Amino acid sequence: MDDLTGARWRKSTRSSSNGGACVEVADNLPGVVGVRDSKDVTGPALTFVPVAWRAFVAHVANRA
Repeated sequence: MDDLTGARWRKSTRSSSNGGACVEVADNLPGVVGVRDSKDVTGPALTFVPVAWRAFVAHVANRA
């Protein structure tokens, strides 16, 4: 499990402000990108190596 201590979480610009499906991303740590549910900040977080995260974001952007 990656250490996310010091992570600066930011809400996705695609998240709605009405309490719906909100995702937060922390990309300020070396070698890891964290992703979590903003409604459960103490819950589990997924972690990705930066190259995998960039590939995921690029894929999603191409499907939008």
